[in-house]
Amino acid sequence: MTDVSRLWLIRHAPVDGPRGVIHGPDAPADVSDHIALAGLRRLLPSSATSFCSPARRTRETAAALGLTPQLAPLFREQDFGSWTGRRHDDLAAEMGDAYRAFWAASATNRPPGGESFVDQIARVSRGFAALPDGEAVLVVHSGTVRAALAIALDLAAENALRFVIDPLSLTRIDRLASGWRVAAVNQSSVSRG
Repeated sequence: MTDVSRLWLIRHAPVDGPRGVIHGPDAPADVSDHIALAGLRRLLPSSATSFCSPARRTRETAAALGLTPQLAPLFREQDFGSWTGRRHDDLAAEMGDAYRAFWAASATNRPPGGESFVDQIARVSRGFAALPDGEAVLVVHSGTVRAALAIALDLAAENALRFVIDPLSLTRIDRLASGWRVAAVNQSSVSRG
């Protein structure tokens, strides 16, 4: 292992679809924010190997960044099972207190036919173990980035869910021989001030 492997985690562009939906892997990305995409391209190392989840929105974001990534299924978003494609409001109306109870302990609860955030952390950890040494750009999902931060900071899963990870933001973590270092979280490539 080299002394430092830098991992550049990019959350995909916003979903080009309705809000309030638990989007599936076929949801498209809105890659129309050319300023943010150009800013991200400037921040990324040119010689890094790139990876993305198999989801359409990560593949489209990677292409808009000029990357030709390898598909990495271990970095996919949390699987919400039978809730995928459904609106949060509809699920809350249908399930009532049971839906609210799920979110009160969402780190360990599994939606019907899906996985918990704890499951996702374990999967992302296996993905990290399979990465080559050196710099890597990963175009992934907010849950994947939160899982990466849980791993790097040795956080309890419920604490990692507190991170805000915006679309087209950069989070960088470094894998050292002695452990992990967090260099940036939810960094925007565009000055909004």
